[in-house]
Amino acid sequence: MKTADLRERPVWAKVLTDDGLEELLPAGEGVFAREDIRAGVTDDGAVFVEAVRPVRRVYLAWRQELDRDVRILGDHWERGYGDMEWRGIVPERVLPWYALVWDGSRTFCYGVRTNPAAFCSFRVERGLLILDADVRCGTEGVRLGGERLCAARLEQMVSAERPFAAARAFCARLCGDPLLPKEPVYGGNDWYAAYGRNSDALIMEHARWIADWADGSPNRPFMVVDDGWQCCHWGSGGYNGGPWRWANEKFPDGMDGLAGRMKELGVRPGIWFRPLLTVGEVPREWKLKEADGGSVLDPSREEVLELVAADMKRLKDWGFELVKHDFSTYDIFGRWGGWMGSELTDGGWQFARKDRTTAQIIRRLYETLRQSAGEISIIGCNTVGHLGAGLFDIQRCGDDTSGQEWERTRKMGVNTLAFRMPQQGTFFAADGDCVGLTTHVPWEKNRQWLRLLAASGTPLFVSAQKDALGPEQVRALREAFAAASRPLPPGEPLDWTYNSCPAKWLLNGEEVEFDW
Repeated sequence: MKTADLRERPVWAKVLTDDGLEELLPAGEGVFAREDIRAGVTDDGAVFVEAVRPVRRVYLAWRQELDRDVRILGDHWERGYGDMEWRGIVPERVLPWYALVWDGSRTFCYGVRTNPAAFCSFRVERGLLILDADVRCGTEGVRLGGERLCAARLEQMVSAERPFAAARAFCARLCGDPLLPKEPVYGGNDWYAAYGRNSDALIMEHARWIADWADGSPNRPFMVVDDGWQCCHWGSGGYNGGPWRWANEKFPDGMDGLAGRMKELGVRPGIWFRPLLTVGEVPREWKLKEADGGSVLDPSREEVLELVAADMKRLKDWGFELVKHDFSTYDIFGRWGGWMGSELTDGGWQFARKDRTTAQIIRRLYETLRQSAGEISIIGCNTVGHLGAGLFDIQRCGDDTSGQEWERTRKMGVNTLAFRMPQQGTFFAADGDCVGLTTHVPWEKNRQWLRLLAASGTPLFVSAQKDALGPEQVRALREAFAAASRPLPPGEPLDWTYNSCPAKWLLNGEEVEFDW
């Protein structure tokens, strides 16, 4: 078997412009050109493109010859959707950000470093490894004006360790500057107990529970106020955006008053917001589109970034020590990550800044959130992990679990926790989402999900319904909080190479088998 070597010259290079797909011709070591376009790879692994015309994508291919029984794994564009797995050769399969090829004894790793200027993915054919660097601005070509764009920086590695150890080592190589929480993250979140029907009284009740369950733990837990607090929240399934300047009538003491009382109980207050959707009065030129009952703001505009920064700073000034920001990928692209594929988005549109790629614009949004948040913790939810690494200390690694149906938690929670575990502590703290502890979900299943999260070294959040709390549940929650409040090694899924819902795990040195 001959695997690809990214240090070698690509066997071909192509670009997609507004005029169509064009093949470039060799024009020097690692360089390909055609008319006004030059693209290729430098000696240090930088993928570049220069063009006067608008450019949409750059494709580079390396020769390889894979055995038929190899297993292949990639990442996801943003959160996982219960569909991550090791598979055989599927030429049309889009592998965002990195591709791992395991031949049964060695793992060959290919990827781009975090913070690229393009949405990068790989495709693995038996005879080719193909990189697709999507440098579009929205759905149109980015206008570089002849300037050189460093779209991404390539990395590769070969490891004889087991695939999980290889994946973690490679993720550490891809992200040289992760931002990690100073202490283990655990606590509560009201979403799966309330689904937006929260209130001051409910949050304070939950805060008392969380503080009690964490009694004796070495660091204090968080209690996150999720969607439903904002002034313009119109029921389940209705509008849930901004403005973010004040709370609704269910929080009569204001959010600053609530945060202060939560701290008095011994919990660290956290809060949710959706930064790019509003029904507030904004100039027409600030709007990217109309959707979901409001206006989606254009994050390429400095005025919009100033508004987002002011909102984040306000949440911090109210006393919140963690902010969970949500929906920005969906708001920009109009698609959830599980349905993006190679196209990412629909229609024909661009940002106001046509000389910046979508990846650059999103990274700038994330930088704005980080700078305005200061030292408080940030959870990115429905955000692009490869662009948020180094800026967000916590990242939701999968789509929503559930307080209504166990099958959703099993699919979205267990799968993505396992397959995103290589990013735990190498990119950020990988949040597998909540334990939706309600009367709708069997306790014998939730008990196992609680144990896995608590012992995996990842963040643990619990959404608890009062009617679902008995002596057995409270005892298990206290034990889980005691474990989750202390540093633990990342849990390892032992059967992940052949099971998309791993049941066998190595947790803090102990092999544990779950019945999902």
